[in-house]
Amino acid sequence: MLLESLRKEVLRANQEIARRGLAPHTFGNASGIHRSGSQVLVVIKPSGVDYATLTAVDMVVTDLDSKIVDGRLRPSSDLETHTLLYREFPEIGGIAHTHSEFATAWAQACRPIPCLGTTHADYFHGPVPVTEPLTAEEVAEGYVRNTGAVIIRRFRSECLDPIAVPGVLVAGHAAFAWGRTAAEAVENADVLEYIARLAYRSIVLEASESGIPVYVSEHHYLRKHGPTATYGQR
Repeated sequence: MLLESLRKEVLRANQEIARRGLAPHTFGNASGIHRSGSQVLVVIKPSGVDYATLTAVDMVVTDLDSKIVDGRLRPSSDLETHTLLYREFPEIGGIAHTHSEFATAWAQACRPIPCLGTTHADYFHGPVPVTEPLTAEEVAEGYVRNTGAVIIRRFRSECLDPIAVPGVLVAGHAAFAWGRTAAEAVENADVLEYIARLAYRSIVLEASESGIPVYVSEHHYLRKHGPTATYGQR
């Protein structure tokens, strides 16, 4: 089986999306990328298949042009978003697209998630950004690919580092998160949902959307991710 190890890793990531309640029914998907010299291949969940029935064999292998290389099922309908993100963000190794409740609510409201506390700052270096809505022309010309394009445009326009900001809200749609592996992408998607829920409840309690002081958020982010990080074990 081509890329058996990565297929199993991507299978587990998709199963985690379901186990953690990040996508109801057959919504959502996870993928991983194999980068080895000139061979760059993506493994992704098949479209519309129940998470409970998935096997490693069901995972679909494509190239970065979204052409199927191996697999008997159709790949996720979000494939072109994944492949564009992999092309533009070479640092990432896995992507998770979810429809979790609170993150999706912020996306539907077309609002970025402000950094209101240290839980947020531990994982995201600044607010969770939201894209601009797709135009009618972008939808007609290539909805899925242009979903990736509006994500890239947001990150480029704000000079955001995709490792420091491992997720985004697509306006009117839902969340995409990523990481160095498919498993890390799902973890970041789970954290994104958690901080989306915390932010919503904090604002209901009339927290200021200006958030915590920058010096506090910077301290928390850097103690976990900075060059002299002290969080965790060496």
